[in-house]
Formats: sequence, C-alpha cells, structure tokens
Amino acid sequence: MRINFEELPLQHLANFNGGEKELQANIFQDENNKILRGCLIPGASIGLHCHSTSSETIFFTSGHGIMITDGVEEPVHAGECQYCKKGQTHTLINNGSENLCFYAVVPQQ
Repeated sequence: MRINFEELPLQHLANFNGGEKELQANIFQDENNKILRGCLIPGASIGLHCHSTSSETIFFTSGHGIMITDGVEEPVHAGECQYCKKGQTHTLINNGSENLCFYAVVPQQ
C-alpha cells in the first residue's frame, strides 16, 4: 500500500503531549499502525509521554535535536533512527536552528 503524505491534511498540533509550540504532521492511521510525517520548528518539542501498549520508531530526515528516553538524553540527526521500546518514556526537542523533520511509526495493538 502506498501512502502519499502530500495528499493527507497537514495538522497543526499545539503543545503536543504537553510540549512547546506545535507539531506539524500529516498522519495516516488504520487498525494496525499510526504512521506520520512530522516537523518541529526551532524551539518546539513533543512532551514527555509513554506508549504503554506499543513501540515507536522515528527516522529523522532533516535537522537535529535531542531525544530523552527514560531520562537518558541523546542527540539526534538527519539520517538516524530512534527506537522507543514499549513502555519507555520519551520526548523530542528541536534545539537546532532549522526544522527537525521525521517519520514515525507506532503499531496499534
């Protein structure tokens, strides 16, 4: 199945999960997965949260920032992939000067 994110509406999700500013995202969701193309402007973040029933895989396509997983801070950059295991708490912060863009997959269970 092909997913064209350009054909999905762009959502502006203010203070997503308690984060700063907004997450801009095109989201595809069915009974099996949530797949999104997201972007955080400089200074924006996704608030600390936990996927208690599934994992999350994030592939960064541009920019850089900080991912904090279970209290451990790691830099993230374009071309890298971050895997959050089921039950881990995590947050994503754009501390750079350009947009931090990514694709994320969250299996629905």
